[in-house]
Amino acid sequence: MGVLSSCGEDRSGEYYALIATKTWIYEVMQENYLFYEDIPAEEKLDFFKKPAEFLTSAASSKDQKNGYVFSHVDSVLTTSRATSTYPCFGFEAALVRTDGGTNALRVLYTQPNSPAEEAGLKRGDWIIAVDNQKVSTSDYSTYITRPTKAYSFTLGKYNPYPEDVDDPEFNYIEFDTLGVAQMPEPRYVEEQDVLKSGIISAGTRKAFYLLYNEFGESTDALKEVFSQLNGQQFDDIILDLRYNPGGYVNTSHQLCSALAPATAIGQPFLNMIYNDKINKTETLNFESSSLTGETSISYQNLYVLTSGNTASASEIVINCLKPYMEGRLYQVGTATYGKNVAQQLFTNAEAPGIELWLTTTYLSNSQGYYDYFTNGLLPDYEIEENYGGELGDFGSAEDQLLQPVLYKMANGSFPVITNPDESEDATTLSRSRTSKHVQLLVDPIAQKPHYNRIKK
Repeated sequence: MGVLSSCGEDRSGEYYALIATKTWIYEVMQENYLFYEDIPAEEKLDFFKKPAEFLTSAASSKDQKNGYVFSHVDSVLTTSRATSTYPCFGFEAALVRTDGGTNALRVLYTQPNSPAEEAGLKRGDWIIAVDNQKVSTSDYSTYITRPTKAYSFTLGKYNPYPEDVDDPEFNYIEFDTLGVAQMPEPRYVEEQDVLKSGIISAGTRKAFYLLYNEFGESTDALKEVFSQLNGQQFDDIILDLRYNPGGYVNTSHQLCSALAPATAIGQPFLNMIYNDKINKTETLNFESSSLTGETSISYQNLYVLTSGNTASASEIVINCLKPYMEGRLYQVGTATYGKNVAQQLFTNAEAPGIELWLTTTYLSNSQGYYDYFTNGLLPDYEIEENYGGELGDFGSAEDQLLQPVLYKMANGSFPVITNPDESEDATTLSRSRTSKHVQLLVDPIAQKPHYNRIKK
């Protein structure tokens, strides 16, 4: 049907040009979208919206979680997570509120060669003021996500209120002031996928520890780490995915092939289940991994550290290795995020600046299991990182999530789980679902994209 102006001029070309990209998205969704049956009728959609907004309006409720829609539109000019999207200080910090009502920033980690590292910030630091002003909930983006200038961060030491004190005259000081960190101007920062690796010991056993924060498209960092293992002797591997929201399925495939026992090579790794229109299941098999020079790694136990931010490609590691590592793979931490679908890339020559990443498949392991959307993957040993307590350096005995792993390595079994109000000794650890004395207001890892990208 033609589109006419008030003067009778045919302007249908302009009309179709405005809706062409969204029409293409709609047509791709009708055939390829995993949840195509949930797409609203064409007349109920606004084809004049921007592509990303249009996709969100057409997406199924099954294709989103906690306000985050899995299918997404990217610009081909979008910077990858290898480099920060905006100038920043290069650190992640949780915004928390203490029992006393004070807001503070708790540093989780800093990126190498970043303004934050130059300023001396480190994991576990408390930022209690910025330019001598208290931290408010509206300041997070200004100070952390998208800073536009240098700031002076006041550092403090947190003193939880003593539980055994019941004296209204008690002189309680919540934070001691430790000093000031002068932050340089924000800049683009290279974000490292591998943040830490090395050999750690407990009792008579040794473990290779790897803190991996994103399944990036490039595997160069992983190859470098695994190349350093040549000649190293260790019994176990500890894969720290607590802050890893996902990434590329291909990279997860490479890492899992490196970690899988030799007997799994050639066996099914991952099943990608498409909608009933396409009516097919594609299977990826474990293969000799280029990360390890095509050779298998000899070790006994795999410990995977997780949190509610462990998502997507990270969950593939646990779910797809478990059938081949019964009694050898231990998940330690809290339940994972629960994303069991993947997004496939679609492009259109008529819209060369747009990348459509559409949810097209469920991801199951070799046993057909993928029912973890609602509850995530549950841990074998449950322990939650307490942002109000001692965080400890990654890979150290003070690291809360690592402590039960080190205990099991040294003693052969995990510590006994006790209730938080019971007394603790060297053989017990507290099982708590809340961070004692602090309330989490902003979780920086939860704000990151939770990708499961398939790139063919």
